[in-house]
Amino acid sequence: MSVDIEVVAEVSDELVEAFARLLPQLSRSAPAPGADQLGAIVGRPGNQLLVARLDGAIVGTLTLVVFPIPTGLRAWIEDVVVDESARGHGAGAALTREAVRLARKEGAKTVDLTSRPSRAAANRLYERLGFQVRESKLYRLADGS
Repeated sequence: MSVDIEVVAEVSDELVEAFARLLPQLSRSAPAPGADQLGAIVGRPGNQLLVARLDGAIVGTLTLVVFPIPTGLRAWIEDVVVDESARGHGAGAALTREAVRLARKEGAKTVDLTSRPSRAAANRLYERLGFQVRESKLYRLADGS
């Protein structure tokens, strides 16, 4: 079984169906995006939506955002999810490596990501790939706050 990584160029029914299956494995509260929302993500400058395919089927996804700020070009990895049935085949590592490669190709000085402490396997993966835990606080202002 080989894992192939693609940057999504256009939204398909297959992609919409994959997100409907994958996103609940990442977040219980986020509704799965429809074709229009996925199209907005794919079409936004600085965004790259990656998918992992295992034997042709979409089994994972990752969003890479690259953006300029006064201190340099930065990259952020978000919403990484691999289908439970496909874990252990290297899809998460392949997605992350490709995102880092794309970010570096664009000239990003850093690549950041966050991961909940409860996602032990994902955290081990990120550390194995060279990511280091930073002493920081993550603040969030939610809608209606």
